[in-house]
Amino acid sequence: MHYVYVLLLNSNTLYIGRTDDLKRRIAEHGRGKVRSTRSRKPKLILYEAYAIKQDCIDRELFLKTGDGRQVLKKQLQHTLHTASSSNG
Repeated sequence: MHYVYVLLLNSNTLYIGRTDDLKRRIAEHGRGKVRSTRSRKPKLILYEAYAIKQDCIDRELFLKTGDGRQVLKKQLQHTLHTASSSNG
């Protein structure tokens, strides 16, 4: 399987990535092995599974566009609201 995943960082920003081993990749983020999330306390808030790698790549690329981020923020509006309320 191939996965697109979204992490919520302590700065209330979203990190979008993809992997073929979700458990390993999330553990790497948690242990500080990924430079862009190292000091930002990443929390997994969404993942999608794909049987075909190209579908996964296409979804990741879409979510990284302006329109994709808008869709994602709408989809996760309650999660993001709850997170911002608990940080404030």
